[in-house]
Amino acid sequence: MLEMLAQEKISRLEDPSNTTFYPSFFILTGIPGTETTYKWISVVLCSCYIISLLGNMLLLAVISVSSALHKPMFIFLSLLSSNDALLSTSVTPKLLCILWFNNNHISFEACLLQMFFIHNFTAMESGLLLSMAFDRFIAICQPLRYGSIMTNNVIIQLPTVLMVRNVALVASVVILVRKFPAFKTNVVVNAYCEHMAIAKLAAADIRVNSALGLTVAFTILGIDLLFILVSYLAIFHAVFSLPSKDARLKTFNTCIPHICVFLTFHGLALFTFLTHRYGKGIPSSVHTISGYMYLLLPPVLNPLVYGMKTRLIRVQVREVFCTYQKTFRN
Repeated sequence: MLEMLAQEKISRLEDPSNTTFYPSFFILTGIPGTETTYKWISVVLCSCYIISLLGNMLLLAVISVSSALHKPMFIFLSLLSSNDALLSTSVTPKLLCILWFNNNHISFEACLLQMFFIHNFTAMESGLLLSMAFDRFIAICQPLRYGSIMTNNVIIQLPTVLMVRNVALVASVVILVRKFPAFKTNVVVNAYCEHMAIAKLAAADIRVNSALGLTVAFTILGIDLLFILVSYLAIFHAVFSLPSKDARLKTFNTCIPHICVFLTFHGLALFTFLTHRYGKGIPSSVHTISGYMYLLLPPVLNPLVYGMKTRLIRVQVREVFCTYQKTFRN
């Protein structure tokens, strides 16, 4: 690490008149203004990370081994669980290193890789929530055609198309950052490598980056959110026409937690993207904390919401645990 710092200083001293340089690493500041509470913040983050991993891995395992859950909705949910585990892993370990060991250096290439993974998994989260909303829309509004629409091909093609879309759009943003000729500083006022947080450090015109970043955000998050809202409006319209009060209550019980999940995720994500560009008066700690909330809160909440509120999953979890208990006793 000392050698890296020395090389950085030498590269800048070679031309004293040059105030820009190309960094070999970045310095992440963590959560500015909260240094005295790092100990407690790290406990909360580590607990959330463990809960996220355990909850999502349990959900993924139960769906994998239970044939009763091999249905489109639960296949999408298993993909969401995998994505949640990867999303939280792409950001939390490095933050804990900063909070526990003050290890706030990250190489240039590792920073770009983290940026790609964070934005790609975020985009995939949005796409999978859209897939689940589409599944619920077909199941409730077109129940007689559900089997003919939600075929195995659709279940495979839908996530594949979303993944290709996300990788193409996010990769274009990362490539633009990689092509910056020089940077004014390598100190990132954030705890992870977010696109605009890095772009603002460049000694270059970043209008293209800002425009492309907004285009990617609204192409993915904005369009997905629009279609999710349309799906649930159609669902509620269909629910209100149901003659049975019990059927209406059952549908509302199923849909309301899902709505809370996607509103939390999309609301925090859009707030973070927009404030990074236009929220000049907002403290940097608010930027960082809001960013972590949209990255860490959904992976923690999703297993609880979908696992505890879905009766079939609860039944299968009990059956799996009972089976393992009997096997262990024998």
